[in-house]
Amino acid sequence: MKSSELFKNLKYDIPSGLVVFLVALPLCLGIALASGAPMFSGIIAGVVGGIVVGAISGSSLGVSGPAAGLAVIVADSILELGTNAAGEFDMAVGFQAFLVAGVIAGVLQIILAVLRAGIIGYYFPSSVIKGMLAGIGITLILKQIPHAFGMDKNPEGNWKYFEMDNSGFFSDILYSFSHFSLGAIIITIISLTILILFQRPAFKEHKILKIIPGPLLAVVVAVLTNELFVVAAPNLALTNEFIMMGEQQVANSHLVDIQAADSNLPYYGLLTFPDWTILSNPRIYLIGATLAIVASLETLLSVAATDKLDPFKRTTPTNRELLAQGSGNVVSSLIGGLPITQVIVRSSTNISSGGRTKMAGISHGIFLMVFVLALPSILNKIPLAVLAAVLFVVGYKLANISLFKELYKQGMSQFLPFIVTIVIIVGVNLLWGIIIGFAIAVFYIIKRNYENGMHSKYMKKEDVQTIQLGEVVSFFNKGNLHKTFDEIKDDSNVVIDGSLNKHMDYDIYELLEDFYHNSKSRNVNVKYVGFNNRENLSENSFLKRT
Repeated sequence: MKSSELFKNLKYDIPSGLVVFLVALPLCLGIALASGAPMFSGIIAGVVGGIVVGAISGSSLGVSGPAAGLAVIVADSILELGTNAAGEFDMAVGFQAFLVAGVIAGVLQIILAVLRAGIIGYYFPSSVIKGMLAGIGITLILKQIPHAFGMDKNPEGNWKYFEMDNSGFFSDILYSFSHFSLGAIIITIISLTILILFQRPAFKEHKILKIIPGPLLAVVVAVLTNELFVVAAPNLALTNEFIMMGEQQVANSHLVDIQAADSNLPYYGLLTFPDWTILSNPRIYLIGATLAIVASLETLLSVAATDKLDPFKRTTPTNRELLAQGSGNVVSSLIGGLPITQVIVRSSTNISSGGRTKMAGISHGIFLMVFVLALPSILNKIPLAVLAAVLFVVGYKLANISLFKELYKQGMSQFLPFIVTIVIIVGVNLLWGIIIGFAIAVFYIIKRNYENGMHSKYMKKEDVQTIQLGEVVSFFNKGNLHKTFDEIKDDSNVVIDGSLNKHMDYDIYELLEDFYHNSKSRNVNVKYVGFNNRENLSENSFLKRT
């Protein structure tokens, strides 16, 4: 895309980038928490994902940053690398060692880009991609429920669903129903009202209102409402506080909480650098390879999903995207950031907020850097309840009821991979949801090939059974064809028609030849039609001799 086109759309991209920034900020912090990493590492990954990856990427609307799908891998790796022989764990040691794995992952992604491996993203069935989108949407909605009720003991939700001490995600939802904050509920309702109204045609087409992003207005109104509570109704005001859960004191932060820099610890003092001595440990290469594979897969799926949502139907060059992601992971890991992928939550928010070009994603990274470093006190006034409302709407757009109806009407071959992908993503995690959904989709592809490779019919009047071969007869059709041959009665007449066939695997040629020779002992009269002009038959082929 030409630079003139990038800057021509700034009136759309800057407001959209601001909304994406507001959504990305708490996610960056929450994913860092879930990863067992320093909180600032999530911010670094968000900035690098926006600016570095955005500048290199060929995606017009994709936005990159730290991904929840990698949180478990990161947390387990930091724990493993930070635990010494005596069983003592040091998070700082583990994280510095893990950063080396992040660099390795980035380098491997760059190698994949050079090898042009980005094409694998095109081989994922649309039912699985739609299931991934819907699963993420439902997960987003569920994980924001505690924040909507004012139960904010975990920034952006607990990413683990079940915990042995009943502190898991579903327990948080139930706990929030009985330990709610009326002020948070009021702000959530006001925010949702604004966001829903801004979806109405009357608001979209209004001369003035159409230039104001609904989520941005919701955030401003939420901040002003909470400031009014502070003055007029202190019992409703949302603050950062501590609450008692049983005998344990837990932080319950109702507002965005970014620590300001001071003279003793400026932000550059929060940067962490890799511990290269870990290169002698062979485990670091396995962790790096795992990160590269999972991050690349998540990115390519997000690219495919984002391209489907793009109103202009542009296509992202996947090899260039892998190059951008690899470069971003190298930079992020070198300065203490989490691993990066293209993230469908940020990307879909960008699209729904009216973003037009990659400048929206780049500006979101700039907003993160400028506001977090220079104006943390302003950000710290934003209630998490309004961000929950924004994500409710984003989640519903990804998992709306019409999508389920559409896939159901398309039949079980589309609906089952779709629904299973959703269930596994919501109940387990993103990676397993994609793997199992893909496996079911492949099963239906194999089944369809098994059934469609040939068609058999019996002409009673002529006492002839005709086996019509399809355009493509592959190895997957071998079992069905073998079964049909076995069911042919002795002393019968058979016509095998290959006139429609354009490709046939060698296994099928062998099976046809075996049947040709076997038919003589069974007194089966076989006639082959439509094979004589096949250019790919050798002169010695039995089909040319018949």
